[in-house]
Amino acid sequence: MINKIISIAQNASMEIMNIYNNQNLNIESKDDNSPVTKADLIANKIIINGLKKISDYPIVTEETPVEYSIRKEWTKFWLIDPLDGTKDFIAKNGDFTINIALIKNNKPILGVVYVPISNDVYYASKGHGAFKNGIKIYNNSNREELIGTDSNFHSTQETEDFFKKNKIKKIKKFGSSIKICKLAEGDLDIYPRLNETKEWDTAATHIIANEAGCTLVDIETGDELVYNKINIKNNFFIASRNNLEYIV
Repeated sequence: MINKIISIAQNASMEIMNIYNNQNLNIESKDDNSPVTKADLIANKIIINGLKKISDYPIVTEETPVEYSIRKEWTKFWLIDPLDGTKDFIAKNGDFTINIALIKNNKPILGVVYVPISNDVYYASKGHGAFKNGIKIYNNSNREELIGTDSNFHSTQETEDFFKKNKIKKIKKFGSSIKICKLAEGDLDIYPRLNETKEWDTAATHIIANEAGCTLVDIETGDELVYNKINIKNNFFIASRNNLEYIV
């Protein structure tokens, strides 16, 4: 299954890069004023069509959301962000990804994150470990001087305060789900996300992080993030390597 999902992501990636290298990105604004490009829409179509050929599970994507009244009884479904980091895509900084997750009983059990600019692929399935380009990854860092990460475009004062409160001085910035992928492979120690994300932003990297010895903890509940909620928005969360102590 994983190899088929990676192949679907590769197909979407090729089209994304064709548009990325073209001067006309066809940028529009959605109802929430977030940007959407031709690449988002084409990748969305490729991924949906690809998944329908290999699976009967229903599909939710950022570009084709589904009302809770329809999906509330679903126990298993695909959750997709066809182009995560649209602002990074528009800025042409390379920090954008394709996120494909399989959700079962409100938790991700499979995830693929494809990085079109580099053709790197991160993936995991429950109980089978996390991998980057076929090589197993795990965050076994024991750094005392922690390395944090923040968003290229979505930083907040609360995030800066969190770093100061926890005496984290080294901060690396990335876009999209690359941040949690970097955490999973041990390049980073902690990622406070203290502003809005949606379920499709985190689902694929969530299982990759978990399989690599990391957690995504909802700061309101103290538990791991869950999926297929009434409101598709995530609560604010802290992603970190396991057993890391911090002050929220």
